[in-house]
Amino acid sequence: MIAVGAYGFSRGDPNRLLYPTDSKGNLCGQGDFKDRPNLLFFDLVACLKMGAAVVISGCPTTQVCVSSCPNATWMWYSQYAAEQISSSKKADRDQMICKYNVEPLTSTKTVKELVEDEDCAPYYVSSKSIVGRCVPSALSSMVSDLVDKYNNTVNETDLTGGSKYMAFFLNAQEYGMKILQDVRSSWHMILIGLVIAMLVSFLYIVIMRWIAGLMVWITIFLFVGLFAYGTYYSVTKYLDMKDNPDNQGNVEFTTNLDNYTNLADTWLALSIICGVVLGITLILLIFLRKRILIAIAVIKSASRAVGAMIFTLFWPLIPFILQVFLFFFWGATAIYLASSGSATYSQTNSTIENTTSGVKETFETVVAKIPCDPSGNDTASSMCNFLKYGGDEYTTYLQFYQLFMLFWMMNFIVALGQVTLAGAFASYYWAFDKANDLPPFPMSSSLWRALRYHLGSIAFGSLIIAIIQIIRVILEYVDHKLNKYDNAVVKFLLKCLKCCFWCLEKFMKFLNKNAYILIAVYGKNFCTSAKNAFFLILRNIVRVVVIDKVTGFLLLIGKLVIVGIVGILAFIFFSGDAEGIVSISSITDYMNNYKPELNFYLVPVIIIIVGTYVIASGFFSVYSMGVDTVFLCFLEDLERNDGSAEKPYYMSKDLMGLLGKTNKVDSEK
Repeated sequence: MIAVGAYGFSRGDPNRLLYPTDSKGNLCGQGDFKDRPNLLFFDLVACLKMGAAVVISGCPTTQVCVSSCPNATWMWYSQYAAEQISSSKKADRDQMICKYNVEPLTSTKTVKELVEDEDCAPYYVSSKSIVGRCVPSALSSMVSDLVDKYNNTVNETDLTGGSKYMAFFLNAQEYGMKILQDVRSSWHMILIGLVIAMLVSFLYIVIMRWIAGLMVWITIFLFVGLFAYGTYYSVTKYLDMKDNPDNQGNVEFTTNLDNYTNLADTWLALSIICGVVLGITLILLIFLRKRILIAIAVIKSASRAVGAMIFTLFWPLIPFILQVFLFFFWGATAIYLASSGSATYSQTNSTIENTTSGVKETFETVVAKIPCDPSGNDTASSMCNFLKYGGDEYTTYLQFYQLFMLFWMMNFIVALGQVTLAGAFASYYWAFDKANDLPPFPMSSSLWRALRYHLGSIAFGSLIIAIIQIIRVILEYVDHKLNKYDNAVVKFLLKCLKCCFWCLEKFMKFLNKNAYILIAVYGKNFCTSAKNAFFLILRNIVRVVVIDKVTGFLLLIGKLVIVGIVGILAFIFFSGDAEGIVSISSITDYMNNYKPELNFYLVPVIIIIVGTYVIASGFFSVYSMGVDTVFLCFLEDLERNDGSAEKPYYMSKDLMGLLGKTNKVDSEK
């Protein structure tokens, strides 16, 4: 992967993807053309005639770099007619736009000859620069009118068909700039919000060491309370808006965020969603209350393990940094590979002389992908235009290889983190005397064992997941290519295959995670550990399904509660509703003074909510791994030991009490 990256870095140039390229392969705004950042097309009509094929074959007209787009309209025949009347009008040729090596003022050719030989543009219109391309101003004005109409029309009845979608996408660009401005204005407050989220998550995990059971029940009640309040608030908003004509209309996807909050149907949908989630939660709590007690005991054991090894909470930073570095390396490699290779040129038109009749026949059809050399001075070189960079036939295969390696390395980093955490938590569980038998540096010891003894197993397990993921990518690619064929049988088979491989990936991730736990416990290879984990789970399938899902549900509630707390605080701050909620005037004054001016106050709120969920997931991933390790060790403990002096139980007293188990030896755990 590093070798392919070095190959791409040595041959690629991302500027080729960022800056427009003229007919000779020169980058406008770079190198010798640094003072010419805009690209002008000699004949835009020729581009329009190509339709969608212009993306593959290129525009069949000469393209040159210019310092600025023309701000006036010019036609060749006007200049030609003026020169026929008076030779002094030749000085007006300075308005012509020609190839780099053509000087219209000193050329002996007439204007007509310059145009026919494609030395100069036959016409140009007043234009504006859009993404480095000179686009007619009339089109820009039409776009502005469409955007204004899109913004000012409530029901969008005046916009139909392509006009509506064109206005939508262009309007999205405007909203994107406003969102970017909001992020720039509030980035420091967003950062403070994410720091608060990190502190809340850290405190939540630490507090659970002592009052895990109480925290779980508090979390459950908070979760129920949040969704109960959400249901009440949504229903209240709906009842206030349902009879107001200004709040009626269909919920449609739009970039204007205020349109959602001003519609009664939005609050109706939210009230239904909150009510359904609330009802399902209450039903699960009623029927699974006994299993919740066992899950709480497992969580208590994991909490004590986390409290005894507090560094485990900071471990996710290491895999996260490695994954970010890997992703940026892969992204940079992909960009450099996409821009690697030499310039490719294609012949875009042909002129064939009929020797019998002496008449020249010009074929308007584009002849694409015929190699040609634009450096000559003959007629054939004038028909040769730049097509693209990247003539290397192996580039596609290298990109595919890098994608596969991205999957493999990402899964490798995840697996390394799981084996390391599992080793640390397993060392805690299998320490009979937790205070004295626990290693002094369990995380570093576990990491050393993973790197020294288990890299092969980690690489093999992550390879299996990577192969399944790349097969899913291939299936998506095949499905995309076959969309144009209306074959119901093929579509059915592809959907079945995609579903099967999705299920296979989920199953293998679950099996791999438990295999890594047994690798950390016994030190055996991947295949042996995977087999043992599978049969261990199979022998305790009911207990595994119930306890695993209940603990997963409780941890999910914990994450959502943290997200809800931080999200509500962010909403109160950025919405300016602090005065109606916080009665202390000094706090409200502080919040009002430091609240930035925003176009959409929901932008920083959404960013903080998403960031909080990511941060909470990082902390709870450690907790989840601790719960899974403790639970699997608990199952092994039940099968290997019987509570006798020779084979005492290593589980906590809470778990032994729930299961009616006791140790016959008088030992303090």
